[in-house]
Amino acid sequence: MRVAIVGASGAVGQEFLRVLDERNFPIDELLLFGSQRSAGRKYTFRGKEIEVKLLQHNDDFKGVDIAFTSAGGGTSKEFAETITKHGAVMIDNSSAFRMDEDVPLVVPECNAEDALNRPRGIIANPNCTTIMMVVALQALENLSHIKRVHVASYQAASGAGAAAMAELYEQYRQVLAGEKPTVEKFAYQLAFNVIPQIDVFCDNGYTKEEMKMYNETKKIMHTDCEVSAMCVRVPSLRCHSESVWAETERPVSVEEFQEAVRQGKGLQLEDRKTPSNSPLKGEKTVEASTKEASPLRGGLEGSGLPYPMPLFHEGCDDVFVGRVRKDLANPNGITFWLVSDQIKKGAALNAVQIAEYLIKVGNIK
Repeated sequence: MRVAIVGASGAVGQEFLRVLDERNFPIDELLLFGSQRSAGRKYTFRGKEIEVKLLQHNDDFKGVDIAFTSAGGGTSKEFAETITKHGAVMIDNSSAFRMDEDVPLVVPECNAEDALNRPRGIIANPNCTTIMMVVALQALENLSHIKRVHVASYQAASGAGAAAMAELYEQYRQVLAGEKPTVEKFAYQLAFNVIPQIDVFCDNGYTKEEMKMYNETKKIMHTDCEVSAMCVRVPSLRCHSESVWAETERPVSVEEFQEAVRQGKGLQLEDRKTPSNSPLKGEKTVEASTKEASPLRGGLEGSGLPYPMPLFHEGCDDVFVGRVRKDLANPNGITFWLVSDQIKKGAALNAVQIAEYLIKVGNIK
């Protein structure tokens, strides 16, 4: 199988390389594409050095089966026909096509089958905050139809790209050294701060990021559920968090939802009232899913966390669920906390899982 990555030098492009290798994705030939700035760089994949080619309007995608694109909406729109004209399936990580009626918007845990109907040869990868929320909401929807959702997201610097992560590091260093912090990738200084705005404001007072969560949830889950979101940038490096309140048609108990999470696809439960060194019955440990120990984590890997935290779930595949509670103001309300790696499940992994589904059902060979 011939696979292409467009935007190979970016944070998500680099994550594609790691995820494809981790999952032993079937690849006979891997092609990497990028901008003028990235062309000529070389990356090693499965022991082979691959040079990034300049993305151009030519026949470079002839014979390509799957193209993972993460180079921004403008690039995706400009090159969509070039990428798909010879039959390649384009799985796009930008917002360019997400709400187009003839482009499926897919989270495999929720609506994998939608990927089979793609008249333009394009499948859209949803927004990172939407992906992690709907994976958890699907487990709840399977118990009782969800009528409405309120969500507050706490989004790491990684959501703004690798350069933004580097800027946050530098801001912390500068502030601690008594220097004036550099502010280029964010509207304001992010170090030691939170910014209650992600993307530009719409006429209704919500930001584009918040409206993505509203519109994308409806399309993915094929639902009439109403969603109201507040998206906040926080000074952590990687992994987003969300506080979710949902109202269902019938009351759902804490125990019901916890069990649905344990049995749900792409979910892990971390939910206890007090810290403990032993996991709850049937609960997976952090140690089983964390890739490498980090000096930032204080040696707490595998300690049986009482609830999910971004610091401990970088590089993990699943959406982690905790702090499950009944809403005190509504008998049909339930509230919970989510953490997920925005670059992994929120971007590269979700796209690769879509491709894996297409291969599994024989849609791509």
